Amino acid sequence: MKVNGTPYRPIWQAADGEAVEIIDQTRLPHAFVTERLSTAADAAHAIKAMLVRGAPLIGATAAWGLWLAMREDSSDTGLVRAYDSLIVTRPTAVNLRWALDAGRAKLSAIAPADRVDAAAAFARHVCDEDADLNHAIGRHGLEIIKDIAAKKPGEPVNVLTHCNAGWLATVDWGTATSPIYQAHDSGIPIHVWVDETRPRNQGAFLTAWELQNHGVPHTVIVDNAGGHMMQRGLVDLCITGTDRVSANGDIANKIGTYLKALAAHDNGVPFYVALPSPTIDWTLDDGMDIEIEERSASEVTRIPGRLDDGSIAAVTITPDGSPAANPAFDVTPARLVTGLITERGVCAASPDGLRSLFPEHRAAGE
Repeated sequence: MKVNGTPYRPIWQAADGEAVEIIDQTRLPHAFVTERLSTAADAAHAIKAMLVRGAPLIGATAAWGLWLAMREDSSDTGLVRAYDSLIVTRPTAVNLRWALDAGRAKLSAIAPADRVDAAAAFARHVCDEDADLNHAIGRHGLEIIKDIAAKKPGEPVNVLTHCNAGWLATVDWGTATSPIYQAHDSGIPIHVWVDETRPRNQGAFLTAWELQNHGVPHTVIVDNAGGHMMQRGLVDLCITGTDRVSANGDIANKIGTYLKALAAHDNGVPFYVALPSPTIDWTLDDGMDIEIEERSASEVTRIPGRLDDGSIAAVTITPDGSPAANPAFDVTPARLVTGLITERGVCAASPDGLRSLFPEHRAAGE
């Protein structure tokens, strides 16, 4: 995707081949800054401190983190140490574990002397595959938007999304935004309601910035306005991303997604979740068993922004001494999800629905 007309991915190998570079998402939308990751510790910090965020991008960053680690120490001990340090950075996003498990298995099977090059090839594969998966998700989601557009010719299709499931959260295209970008690029009138998404404001900071750069009409709304918009008939469908999908179709996504799904269900608004298959946790049968990350209370009590003089500052918005809780995700039950948009097509949010697209994960005897 493009930033001021220049194509970017949110992570790439540095031109000198000695490091990895990323877009520092904590600086957006007020400053476009790239950071250089030279060590595995740098990669772990980028994930934990949310310089990179979004389940697919976290997995890609972890894969590059293995490459950085192998440059430091390609021994078996070094591989174990790298895996252990990266796996604990973000507990909810299943892509982190998927990338690290696959990378560890690949590297364990070859001699330490060959691991640096193999790790780089693996990381590039993870990134390119994610871009391909997300483009395919967009093609399938585009058909849903086309069907709605056909019923209101000449009028924009109004999509509501929550958090950021755009190209900044992946390697390219995004998940929830991929159908939106492809609809816009094909000439379908489309408008996006962008939830601000407290407490880290990924919608207002990142999704709005992405859509603006791509020229997609959008409007930022407070998180609690979504239900009102649906009641007034101003939302044609909801599309969100997800950090983990359990085998029964439950989805874990940014806190507040559950409330959007409830409002959509009450108002008859289709609620879709877009995801690449590595986000499916086939080992987990119930989404309520997903570990929910509890982040710092300071994300709730303080908020960054640009002042009238152009400077950037973080301000405290709560009374001194008031405690704050900050669960980063919630779980939306499968019964509230109209469908899952994957790279293989759209399916019901259910065990049978998922396995209809991914039969290789059927249990023995099914």
